[in-house]
Amino acid sequence: MALLYLLLQIRKKKDIEIICAHVNHKIRKESDEEAKFVSQFCKKNHVKFEKMEIEHYEQENFHEDARKKRYQFFERVLHKYRAPYLLTAHHGDDLVETILMRLVRGSTLKGYAGFQKVVFLDEYTIMRPLIELTKEEIEYYNREHNIPFVIDNSNGSDKYTRNRYRKYILPRLKEEEPNMHLKFYKFSNLAYMYDKYVEKEVEKQIERIYQDNILNLNEYSQLDELIQLKIIDYILGKVYGENIHLIHDQHTKLIRDVISSKKPNVMLNLPNHVIVKKNYSQLRIDYLEEYIQAYKLELEDDMILPNNHRIQKVDFETENGNDICRINFDDVKLPLTVRTKQPGDKINVKGMIGRKKVKDIFIEHKLLPKERELWPIVVDNRGDIIWIPGLKKSKIDVPSDEKCDIILKYY
Repeated sequence: MALLYLLLQIRKKKDIEIICAHVNHKIRKESDEEAKFVSQFCKKNHVKFEKMEIEHYEQENFHEDARKKRYQFFERVLHKYRAPYLLTAHHGDDLVETILMRLVRGSTLKGYAGFQKVVFLDEYTIMRPLIELTKEEIEYYNREHNIPFVIDNSNGSDKYTRNRYRKYILPRLKEEEPNMHLKFYKFSNLAYMYDKYVEKEVEKQIERIYQDNILNLNEYSQLDELIQLKIIDYILGKVYGENIHLIHDQHTKLIRDVISSKKPNVMLNLPNHVIVKKNYSQLRIDYLEEYIQAYKLELEDDMILPNNHRIQKVDFETENGNDICRINFDDVKLPLTVRTKQPGDKINVKGMIGRKKVKDIFIEHKLLPKERELWPIVVDNRGDIIWIPGLKKSKIDVPSDEKCDIILKYY
């Protein structure tokens, strides 16, 4: 709420458009009222309001599943409004908690750095303008400016690891140094700088010893130990993408044990069905092939896809994002088919000149390798790509203010 209020003050002086993206996690009974509270605040202040309700979670890791769904929603909103910036209200205490938890749990140098104030991505920039403030300072600001807010009561529960750090460890650190959050922020920036420098050295070696997802162990063994570690981090980052948090330093140690093993053939299982295979002087880290199965299905009125998403024909829809595709029969050759990607796939992207590789679109949206293999692609009977649900539409997509023969929605 403090961040939203600050943006409203900026809007008085600069011509900016603010979109408030609210996620209702549906975990607490108060969450519906909180969503209503934010919606009413936005309406009163003439701020566009976008909301999402999360109904189902993966039971294994609630927090990470919720985070993933949040950022998928944020990206949909960014695409809908063609917004260049995503602002979040992470503050200094959040950064301290994150760094401490990763230090205790174990992580990479980049992981120990926590999160950055500004992150430049391909299609938008993440900004955390409150990162140098404490939660106490933000609450004081709210009181001084009569900014309304609500409190998530679950923050007081000792059930969650972050809450225990927040309640018991941060107060003791602040007793020693009231501005310790700024010291942690400095540490974070230094860690990112060192990591970036080492990454440049790693990039020089990667091109030489890591090709077609295979690491040449003979060449790898000749490198400095720090570069070796960073190469493993690099490969894991490529495989896991935004799920890299699933990997701890213990996993890295196990991979290094596999590499140093005198056995010529060794296999190791990692989280999310990823395996490490050593075959003499080669090492491969990738998803289990049995979990990646290509498919080709005729489009139905309502169908559940192998990636657990859904495509449905709907009679009416006001939205116009990449989750919606409007088609005229004259523009396609029926029947329509839903399939997985094929080598050389290209699409005439709506609003762009020329065709674009589907592979590049997957990379731009930071899809994990497993997600890319199962992601649906809608094609007509000529093989022309009509739609990559949730990501891009082709030029035949009909504007929302015009009549069309069929409307498809992706959930």
